[in-house]
Amino acid sequence: MSSIDLIIFDCDGVLVDSESIVCRILAEEMNKLGMATTAEELDEQFSGRPARDCLLEIEKRFGGPLPDNYFGNTERRIREAFHAELEPVVGIEGLLDHLQQIGMRSCVASSGSHQKMHLTLNKTGLYDYFDGRIYSAEDVSRGKPWPELFLHAATSMGVEPGRCLVVEDSNAGVEAAVAAGMRVVGYSTHKQRAPQLEQRGARVVSDMMSVLNFL
Repeated sequence: MSSIDLIIFDCDGVLVDSESIVCRILAEEMNKLGMATTAEELDEQFSGRPARDCLLEIEKRFGGPLPDNYFGNTERRIREAFHAELEPVVGIEGLLDHLQQIGMRSCVASSGSHQKMHLTLNKTGLYDYFDGRIYSAEDVSRGKPWPELFLHAATSMGVEPGRCLVVEDSNAGVEAAVAAGMRVVGYSTHKQRAPQLEQRGARVVSDMMSVLNFL
């Protein structure tokens, strides 16, 4: 018998390969305003954190309010790139199909907004796997690395935290899962990220089907 009754998936970087797109465009727009940065630096700093926290950090770095057109232009470019480039994370569809076959329940708990997840999950054909079981940092007072989002998802699904397995790719997400009293698998294909996830309490895999080893 499995000791896990629910798998909680992060969205960006776990279900959809979106973080590289977002960080690339953010870096380009920040560089236009004189804030020298790279997509790699932003991925390290912002991965797994709510958008509102990231925007506050950008404003702090800029030294004041950002130009009026910054947010609209950046969001437009990200939406256009999602429509043109976004793909599911390699192997995730096979894993989700298998979980359905064995009757394992699952849901999504992401720092992204509901609107963003509706776009990205539909674009990649993953929305129907989670329809009605999608939770956002918008639903709680504090997002990752605080545990509220994962606890909200577990409560909504009627499952005790100790019987949940979280699949995450970010430091903030792993910290949130551990703080919620949940077991956590860190997914990463980047060698430099894996030790960081392990230090925070995750068992790290680079192949999605390996998540089944932790049920």
